[in-house]
This record gives sequence, C-alpha cells and structure tokens, in this order.
Amino acid sequence: MPTRFYIKMRLAIDYTAAARQGAGIGRYAREIISAVLAESSEHSFVLLAAAAGLGERWTQEIARLRALANTADCSSPADCSSPAERLAIRSLPMTDDWMARIWQRARIPIPANLITGPIDCFYAPDFVLPPLRRSTRALLTVHDLSFLRYPETFPDALRRYLEKAVPRSVGRADHIFADSESTRQDLITLLSVQPDQVSTLYSGVAPHFTPKVEAGERERLQAKYALGPQPYILSVGTVQPRKNYVRLMEACDPLAAEQPLTLVIVGQPAWLSEPILEAAKQRPYVRMVGFADDNDLPALYRQAAVMAFPSLYEGFGLPPLEAMACGTPVVASSASSVPEVVGEAGLLVDPQNVPAWTDALDRALHSKTLRADLRHKGLHRAQTFTWANTARRWLEIIDTLFTRI
Repeated sequence: MPTRFYIKMRLAIDYTAAARQGAGIGRYAREIISAVLAESSEHSFVLLAAAAGLGERWTQEIARLRALANTADCSSPADCSSPAERLAIRSLPMTDDWMARIWQRARIPIPANLITGPIDCFYAPDFVLPPLRRSTRALLTVHDLSFLRYPETFPDALRRYLEKAVPRSVGRADHIFADSESTRQDLITLLSVQPDQVSTLYSGVAPHFTPKVEAGERERLQAKYALGPQPYILSVGTVQPRKNYVRLMEACDPLAAEQPLTLVIVGQPAWLSEPILEAAKQRPYVRMVGFADDNDLPALYRQAAVMAFPSLYEGFGLPPLEAMACGTPVVASSASSVPEVVGEAGLLVDPQNVPAWTDALDRALHSKTLRADLRHKGLHRAQTFTWANTARRWLEIIDTLFTRI
C-alpha cells in the first residue's frame, strides 16, 4: 500500500444514521466509519449522534467503536494519537427527527462545533450538513438524487424537504462524495456542482458475506423466516416504489405458475408501500419478511436460487454486490448506477420490461452453465469492492483537500 502523508486533523462525523438505522444509509455509515477508524491512527475523531432512546444498543456500539479506534494500525508511531485522544463520542439526548427539525427544518443556527469542540473538518454521511462555524471544512456524502429523478416515488412532504435541504447542504460543502459515477454526474447535471468538487467513492462489501455455507443454515432460515423447502428468488431493499417490487412480482408470476417457487422480499415497509404490500397479499408465493438481521443476510443470499434487484434508480446498489460475494447469481436493473456495481458478473435488465425480467430470471434459475458463470464472475468482481479500500480513498481525498489550503 502506498505511503500517505498526513496533516494530523481532528475530524467530526455525524454518526446518527449509523446509530439509528439498521439498513440502507445506516449500514453504509457504520461500515465506512468503522473502516476509517480501523485504518487511521494519525487523525482523531469525534462522533456525534442523536442517541435518545437507543439504550443498551448504543452502549454496545460505543464499546465496539472504541475497540476499533484502539486497534488502528500506526504506520508513523511518532505522529499517532493516543487511544484516549483518538475517539470521542458526543451523544445528544434527542431523536434524529428532532435533530432534523432543529438544524434542517427550523434552521436554528447552533453550530455543531459547540457540541464537538474544536475541529478541522465535519463529515456528514447522510445527505445534509448541520450548521458549522465558517472556519470548519465541510464534507458530505450524497447517495443519490432519486427525489429529483423520480419525484413521484416520494411522498410530497419528504420530497419537498429533500428538495430544499440537500441542495442547501451541497452548496455549503467543501467537497462531496458520490456513491457512484452515475450519482456524481447527477450532482453535476442537476445541482450544478463543479466536477472537481465531487468524487466518486464506491461502497464495499463486509467480510462476512462469503460463499461458505454454515452447517444447518437452511433449516435455521426456514424456521426463522418461514421460507419453506422450495427454491426462492431473493430481493433486498426497503419496501417503497423506487424498488420496483410490483413489476418484479409480475415477472415472477409465470415462473411461480410453472414450478414451486417463493419470492422472498427482505426490507421494512416505508413510504407509499401500500400498493406493494397489497400486490404481495394477492400472491401466495410472495414472502415479505420485513427487516432481516445483518447476521442472517449472508445465509439468505447463499440459500437463494437467484438474487433479483429491479430498482428503477440507485445511488450504488449494495445488495447485488453482497449477493455476488456470497456466490449467488444476480439479475439486476440496467438503470442508473447498478451496472457500475454488477458489471458483466450479472444479468442486467431494463427495470420496466417485465417480460425481459421473466426471461432473465428463468435463465438464471435453470441454466447450469449460466449459473456457474455468474457465480464465478460475481465472486471475482465482489473482491474488488472492500470497505478498507473505501476508507483509504476517503482519507486520501481528505488529505488532498487539506494540503490545498
């Protein structure tokens, strides 16, 4: 690994999404921040979280984070922060809703610096920045601009909030991380961000997503999620219109009519989910399991006959990457960023072409040659996406920004 030349900094990070959200952006924030803490020993960090009501779960998370910070590799011992200096936690006695009301909706100008103490830089991994002192550099991750590309897939109140809060934060950021080149181009095109102000930063796949089958895992999944013995197609993602689940069900209808088959959808119902849930109720072969524990996801991927990811739009698309890392054949959307993730390691299909989805799923289910090819390519491609690489790239970009001052 090439040597990095650091300016020693005190970096504050909004850890609220990581602390409160089990999936989606919460998982992204936990993984990238954990990898950064494990990678960097020169800088010191302050994690800020609206932690009201989290109880013992938050206590355990704090212990995990401190352990990561204390074991970070120190390439330059003379410049290392001590373990006690390396990580500070600031827990706010409020929920994430109240934090958004104060800082984003009411726009009360209380700078986050009053809570974090002196810092060089503040990083927000979840679309919006808090008020900051003018001397503080601001970094922001924008995962996608689906509220602009597909506004009809959002409830009006949420869409209006995002249309105001996200561009406002983008305008304040010194630098922006985009989950994909697709999102980077959307930022340039839709929000007029200068190309040198935004960097593509791909996500990674956690090490526990592997093809190694654990003893008794199929039986355990059947008991916990009532999957049944028949083959299943798996789809993972929050239940909301952009995930395109109704078309996926329509594509699976002919397949389920010809053979014993289950469509398993893992994800919590979110906004505008009622038509999706109603469509599922009308199909006995569809199993909506809600949120699945992260420890169960690798087994759910491994035991699936096929992983289907039909989303209309994604900033990155972590589920197909995780499925590939587990050796599961993937059929995925050809829209937005998904081809950047899947490449030639999966079948890419127009998310609005239901007959094409039926055909692709049928091939992935029944062609032994195709399944073996997708498994081999998927495992190879997944190895190129690691959270350690993401963290190193994150740190390198920050170092570059500060050497420009």
